[in-house]
Amino acid sequence: MNARKLFRYLNQEKIVFLLTVLLFVAFSLTLNNFLDGNNILSLIRSVAVLGILGLGMLIVVLGRGIDLSLVATMAISIAWSMQLIHEGMPVYAALTTGLLFALGVALFTGILVAYAEIPPLFATLAMATFVYGFGRAHLIVGTDVVYMPKTMGWIVMLGQGKLFGVPMPIVVAAAMALIVFLFLKFTKVGNFVYAIGDNLAASRIGGIAVRPMLVLQYVLSGGIAFVAGIITATSVEAMNTRIVNSNMIYDVILVVVLGGVGLSGGRGNVRNVIVGTLLIGVLMNGMTIMDIQYTVQNVIKSLILLLAIVVDSIVNPRDEQTGQQGDI
Repeated sequence: MNARKLFRYLNQEKIVFLLTVLLFVAFSLTLNNFLDGNNILSLIRSVAVLGILGLGMLIVVLGRGIDLSLVATMAISIAWSMQLIHEGMPVYAALTTGLLFALGVALFTGILVAYAEIPPLFATLAMATFVYGFGRAHLIVGTDVVYMPKTMGWIVMLGQGKLFGVPMPIVVAAAMALIVFLFLKFTKVGNFVYAIGDNLAASRIGGIAVRPMLVLQYVLSGGIAFVAGIITATSVEAMNTRIVNSNMIYDVILVVVLGGVGLSGGRGNVRNVIVGTLLIGVLMNGMTIMDIQYTVQNVIKSLILLLAIVVDSIVNPRDEQTGQQGDI
């Protein structure tokens, strides 16, 4: 009976959190300097951008969508902004231009999904390819890496500064998590996101403007991607546009799904993203200390994702309706 109660209490979020604690304890006992304060801060800082992008993905996935253009939007919008500053444009004007570009891309993506009714998987994949190609061909011609201008001013502190000893990327990620939590929990629009993800047809019958809401989800995701780009660029003093061709977008999906956000929509919250991000952070930090090859790290992350999903499906079996994967 006690085992049955334990199984009913468990869900994917709790399972992943338990895995995180077990990994943390194991690495603490076996790896030198893992528990060092600087290493713990470095661990959290290394996944701060991943967590911020995960928040953008969360909003879209809750509404039964997916956004594969997040990383491309982040990289190109920030790289273009910094190039404009190099060319003499004032900092705030350049950043505003980059933000408008990110929001414009997201708006067009949302229109493709909501009004043209193109499946989100294909619409965002095509948009990611377009944004990267258009950015490299017309906006940041002739370079893969755009270095941060020396005239960025206080904005540099967002990536390199500290607040009461805590690196600013962590502070910004925590602030973004709080904002998204309040938005989803206490606003009518946030409740609409859950309602649409849970049952799109019923939401439409209930009077929710479904199509504009779907567009809004992608616009919010694009804005969050721009914030993540600022943190990335100011942290390393450059934006490498080749990040678009990396596995980063899959890592973003990983932290969202791993934490327990349902791809079928309408199920999940900010806490799920935090839990998934922490697991990936602990895992990547430990594997880096052990000098495990990058390709092997990807295999291990994939296996952990599969394990978490399989265990959750056994502990919390879904019926046919809740097991549907939506229209992504």
